[in-house]
Amino acid sequence: MYIPKNLQMTASSVNQFIHEYGFGCLVSANLTCSHLPFLFDEKQNVLYTHLAKANTQWQALAGQKVLIIFSGPHAYISPSWYEKGPAVPTWNYAAVHVIGTVSLLSETETVNVVNQTVEKYEPSLLSELDVFNDDFNAKLAKAIVGLKIDIMNFEGKQKLGQQRSRGDQQGVLKALQQGDLEAQLLATYMQKHEIGVG
Repeated sequence: MYIPKNLQMTASSVNQFIHEYGFGCLVSANLTCSHLPFLFDEKQNVLYTHLAKANTQWQALAGQKVLIIFSGPHAYISPSWYEKGPAVPTWNYAAVHVIGTVSLLSETETVNVVNQTVEKYEPSLLSELDVFNDDFNAKLAKAIVGLKIDIMNFEGKQKLGQQRSRGDQQGVLKALQQGDLEAQLLATYMQKHEIGVG
């Protein structure tokens, strides 16, 4: 990914981004892509995920290098929002790329990944045994494949108009706040990280 120095994320920002925007695209060497939820173990520098056994992408992954793309909020930026022109339209966004090596997980490990995913996104479901229980998970484990990705390298980019003048940044932020949901999410992200807000 092309990342000018002033748009580069720090390592801690990348880690937080993966935790927050953990739904990513797993791209293998044959350019097959699957959209999957990922769990990030910072201490071990590892990602975990699972996919349907019917998805043949997993069959060629063991020991292979893959690219995982995590995307955050993004939106179109109109030059009419700037303090003065001329200027061109652009797109502002935040994204992280991770390169790692894949190992296949056992059925037990795969069930653990599923349980940890549920624990992250809906912990109360773990106690609703009529909906989610060990017997069902044992059957589920036969239909899915768990993956462990040992991270080799990562990079993150926040292209949020931070190189523009203060007036331009303020104009963009105001327009995003009044835009559609995706634009508003980008504005919220920019404010949270205090980037591109003037």
